[in-house]
Amino acid sequence: MMVRMAGWGETDQSSVPGSGTVAQVSWVDVQGGLSALERLSSAELEEMYSDRLSDQSSQSEVRLPSRPGSGPVARRLVMSVLGSWELHQHLEVGELLTSELVSNAVRHAGGRTIGLQVSRRPGWLRIEVRDSSRALPCMILADNHPVNERGRGLKIVDDLADRWGADLLPRGKGVWFELRVRERP
Repeated sequence: MMVRMAGWGETDQSSVPGSGTVAQVSWVDVQGGLSALERLSSAELEEMYSDRLSDQSSQSEVRLPSRPGSGPVARRLVMSVLGSWELHQHLEVGELLTSELVSNAVRHAGGRTIGLQVSRRPGWLRIEVRDSSRALPCMILADNHPVNERGRGLKIVDDLADRWGADLLPRGKGVWFELRVRERP
């Protein structure tokens, strides 16, 4: 599924039918400054998106404002999805790695929104964060005792995920990680 990502001065619109609006709110009010999405509180974002992400029959992406407060929202959404899918063994790792990817997108991408997608296929759980930058992430391998704690996120993702990567999209990129899932008999 390819999703259109907004760059500077563009509106955020998905190429996925039916995902261009959320709760009848337009994505970006360019003339008015702030988008309707950016005006929503963390609690409103969680309430609006919780059921949508939990639906295993669709690979829905949800849009979050690119701001530090979106990290906790994304973590809680992922934890809610994993709980509803009865993947309790992945709660801690899923929460931590989601936090790392969202933090990187907010800190480095420069767009107004980020996308979050949680999907499952036999044997795998995949969490992806999309942003409007086409700059691929790089893992910093430095001394074990860093003076600055920044720059260690992808190392954590590499250590804890079963696999991870980044895909260039027509307008941006998606950075993802996958965890193995033992299927019930």
